[in-house]
Amino acid sequence: MNDRDVEVLGRAPLFEALDEEGAKALRAIVSEVHLSRGQTLFSEDQEGDRLYVVLEGKIKLTRTAPDGRENLLSVLGPSEMFGELSLFDPRPRTASAIAVTEARLAALGHSDLWPFLKGHPEISIHLLRALAQRLRRTNENMADLVFTDVPGRVAKALLDLAERFGQPSESGLHVHHDLTQEELAQLVGASRETVNKALADFAQRGWLRIEARAVQVLDIDRLRKRSR
Repeated sequence: MNDRDVEVLGRAPLFEALDEEGAKALRAIVSEVHLSRGQTLFSEDQEGDRLYVVLEGKIKLTRTAPDGRENLLSVLGPSEMFGELSLFDPRPRTASAIAVTEARLAALGHSDLWPFLKGHPEISIHLLRALAQRLRRTNENMADLVFTDVPGRVAKALLDLAERFGQPSESGLHVHHDLTQEELAQLVGASRETVNKALADFAQRGWLRIEARAVQVLDIDRLRKRSR
């Protein structure tokens, strides 16, 4: 594990509460997983026996409706953790995890992690906080589906992606989200046509510039106002 991986892991909820000795001991039980673009790590309703931290690349979490429609729950990048729900609730997975890009993950098996948690109870507090934050985001997303129009949801999704994946550029903020138009629509919870119409309107107003699997945010303040 290189220095960058150590730094990325150090920002994850599992590691941020530990001193260097504890973090080193936890890294010793980590295994690395490599995924190619589009590869499924696990599927909804599979048994879960480990959690993951993204080291490099992006992972999407999805759910599939009985009629085959897909809902994109979230897109995760470096230092973000997923799969931890099965650590506390050993029922089958509630979502599928699929690589949006080539990705490297740190995996921690439950059988290895439980003895470590018993010796470092402070980690459990950070894990519960991460679960609470995810529940809060879920509640906010449900409220947005009821109370916020599609352009507002598009603006909010872009701001979230910009906060996690945006890089400063000469003209504003370059957000390489790596999502197709269909995936962005699934993330927003609307049709591709409606989302594309909102993006085209934002571009016409000079708030952003649309690029392949990316946007160049030109006026983030206007996007923030529209997201409300």
